[in-house]
Amino acid sequence: MGGSAAGAVLFQACGVPEDELIVQSPIEMPEDMVTGLDNWYATLCRMCQTSEGIVVRVMEGRAKKIEGNVDYPLNQGKHSVRCEAGLQALYHPDRLSAPLLRVGDRGAGQWEETSWTIAIATLAEQLQKANHSSGVVLATNPVGAQLGTVVEKFISTYGGRHIPFEPLERTVLRSAMKNVFQQDVMPDFDIENANYVLSFGADFLNTWVSPVRYARGYGRFRQGDRPRGTLIHVDSRFSMTGANADEWLYVNPGHEGLLALSMAQVIISERLGEASATNELTGGGTVDLSQYSPESVTERVGVDADRIRSVAIDFATHQPSIAIGGGSASAHTNGLSNLTAIYALNYLVGSVGKTGGIVFNPVPALTDVPLTPTTASFAEWKSLTEDMKQGQVEVLMVRGTDPLYGLTDGVKFRDALLGQNNGKFNVPLIVSFSDHIDDTTSMADIVLPEHNYLEDWGGDIPDPGPGYQTVGFQQPVVRPFLESRGSHLGTKGFADSLLAIARVMNMELDLPGNSYKDILENSARRLFNTGRGSVKAADFRSFWNGVLQRGGWWDTSSRYTGPSPKAPQLPDAWHKPDFDGPRDADTFYLIPFASTSLTDGRGAHLPWLQATPDPITSATWRTWIEINLAKAKEMGIREGQVIRINSHYGTIEALAYPHPGISPEVVSVPVGQGHTAGGRYETDRGANILSILAPTEDQSTGALAWAGTRVKIEKTDRWIRLPKMESTAPELSTDEGKHIIKLTPHDS
Repeated sequence: MGGSAAGAVLFQACGVPEDELIVQSPIEMPEDMVTGLDNWYATLCRMCQTSEGIVVRVMEGRAKKIEGNVDYPLNQGKHSVRCEAGLQALYHPDRLSAPLLRVGDRGAGQWEETSWTIAIATLAEQLQKANHSSGVVLATNPVGAQLGTVVEKFISTYGGRHIPFEPLERTVLRSAMKNVFQQDVMPDFDIENANYVLSFGADFLNTWVSPVRYARGYGRFRQGDRPRGTLIHVDSRFSMTGANADEWLYVNPGHEGLLALSMAQVIISERLGEASATNELTGGGTVDLSQYSPESVTERVGVDADRIRSVAIDFATHQPSIAIGGGSASAHTNGLSNLTAIYALNYLVGSVGKTGGIVFNPVPALTDVPLTPTTASFAEWKSLTEDMKQGQVEVLMVRGTDPLYGLTDGVKFRDALLGQNNGKFNVPLIVSFSDHIDDTTSMADIVLPEHNYLEDWGGDIPDPGPGYQTVGFQQPVVRPFLESRGSHLGTKGFADSLLAIARVMNMELDLPGNSYKDILENSARRLFNTGRGSVKAADFRSFWNGVLQRGGWWDTSSRYTGPSPKAPQLPDAWHKPDFDGPRDADTFYLIPFASTSLTDGRGAHLPWLQATPDPITSATWRTWIEINLAKAKEMGIREGQVIRINSHYGTIEALAYPHPGISPEVVSVPVGQGHTAGGRYETDRGANILSILAPTEDQSTGALAWAGTRVKIEKTDRWIRLPKMESTAPELSTDEGKHIIKLTPHDS
C-alpha cells in the first residue's frame, strides 16, 4: 500500500481509484521500464516537532521531491526547509541497515550485525529478567496519537517507566495553558485574524511550536484582504520574528513577565480592559497594581516607561489583539510566572476564545489516544540520572531523542551511562531505536534500526491543532529502501518493533490490531462510523483510501464547546529570575536559541540542513556566538575569531559574530552542533551549547531554565572564516587545523 496508486493525491471529492499497484524500483531499472510518469502521495512530515502535511513526488518507486499538502489544515500547502531535507534522511549513506550488537567497549562504536530475530529475542530475555516496576525505562520524544497509545500500552502492561525528553522542553508552556486557560490541549493562536500581536520571546516565525502555521497566518496578518496588522516583539535576542516585527523591544532576560504586568497595570488604570477580566485579575481590587506601574519597573525591565505605556494602550485599543509568550521568556527560573502574566493580558482585551485571539481546540475525535503527547521535566531527568548512577535502571531504551547530547554536562548523564560497580555497568543494557548513529545511540548495546518516516505508517493529532478536530495519517510513499537485505535484516517501524517484542514476551497489549497499520485502520474505521468530516464514502475501504489521498481527516464544524475559563489573579509580588554563572568583567547573560535548520540538533546529520543559512547571520556549518558590535570592538574581537565560552559547568569554543542587534549584556549561541558521535556530516563539528548550561530549574514546574546561565567569554589568537550561505563550507575530510590562522598582536 505504501507505494500504491491508491495513495496518490487526487484532491477531489470522488474518483477514488479501485485498483492498487505495487511499484517496484530495482537499483538498476531497465531503460524500457522507465515510464517518466510521476505520482504524488500524501503523508506527514516528521522532521520537526509539528507534523506538517506533505505530498511526495515518486517516480519508479523513488521519492524525488517534497511539497506542502494544500489540503492539510495545519500548513495548507506550505512547508519548511526541514521537510525538504526528509529526502536526504531517506537516502542517507550513513543509515543503519541491520540490527547491531555491541562487541567492543561501550561507546567505542564497535558493533556487529545480527538478525531481527536474535536482536528482539535478546532484548526480550533481558526485559523478562529486569525489575518490571522501575528497572526498565523507555525514553522517547514526546509521542501522541496512535503511537502514543502503543507506547503507553506497552510500558503500562510491562510495568516500566516512560520518560519523554526534549532539550528545549515545553513543560512551562503547557503548564501556563493549564494555569491561565484551564486547558489540557494547546490552543491555536489566530494570528491571521488579529490586528495587533504582542509576542514575548516566542520566535514563532522560525522555530517556536508550529512555525509553518504561524508564518502562514502572519502572511495574511500582513498582506491579506484586510488592514495591515502590527507586530511588537519583546525579546532579549534579535530573532527572526524580531527582525520581521514593526518594533523589537529589548527586555532584560527573565523580566518579560514583569513587563507584561506593567502593561496590565496601564490597561487597567486607563480603564481600557474588560470589566469582568479586570475584577478577576485584581482579585476584586485586592492586588496592588501600583507596584507594576511603568515608572516602577522601567529600570528592571530595561524598557522606557513611556514606551511601556504606549504599547499597552495600542494593544488594548487595536482589537482583536493577542499576546503570545514562549521561548526564552519561559526558560528562566521564573518561567511559569512570566508566561502566566503574559497570557493573562488576553483576558483584558477580550481575546480569549475569540477570532483573532486565543482559539481553543476541541477534544480529539479519537477518544482512545492520548489527549496530548506525554512529557517529562528536566527535574525528572535529573532524578532518572541519579537512579542510573545507583544501579536502579537495568534496561534503558531510547527512541527519537538524544539525551546524551541534549542534557547539560552538569547532570553527568554520560557518567551514568558509563559508570560501573564491581566491573558491571550501572545500566546493564542500553537499547536504541534509531536509523542513524547519534550521541546516545553510540552508547547502545543493541541498536534496532527504524524505518524512515517516508517508509512507515503513522498517525498524528496536531498539537496545537487548527481550532477544529484534525487527525493526520502517514502512509509509506516508497518501499523500505533497505528491504533488499532481506526480512531478517533491514529496518522496521518503531511501533511494530514494540509489538514484536510484546509477542515474544507473550504480553497482551489489548490493542485493536496485530500491526501498526491495523491500529491506524481501526482509528480510520471509527472516523468513518461518525459519518462526518472531510472524507465521506459508501464503504470503509473507499473511506480509507480517501483519507490516505488527502493526508488525514478533519471536521471544520467540530469546535470547542467547553466552558469559558476565568482569568487568573495577578501576583501580589513578582518573582525575579535567578542566574547561575560568573558576574565579573566580560561576563554575559547566555541566550541559546534553536537553529532554523538543525532545531535542537536532530537535523545535524543532513547536509542540506547544515548548509541552510541562518536567517539573521547567514552562517552555516559552524557554531557562532552573537555579541554586541560595540562590545566586540571594545574587547578587540572581530568576526571569525575563536571565542572561548566558560560557564560553571564547562567550556566550548565558537566563532565570533559581532552583531548590532544584540544587547551589550547578552551573548547568543545556536543549538544543534557539537555532536561527538554520528555520521560524516555532524561529528566533531562546532560545539554543543547545551552541554555547558547550568542545571537550574523553573521554580514551579521543574523544567530546565535554559536561559538562566551566565558565561564569561575570552578571545583566543585563532581565527576561522565563518562559513556563510553555502560557498564556504569546510571540506569534510580536511583537518580543521588547516583552516586556522594565527593572529599577530597587530591583527588583533
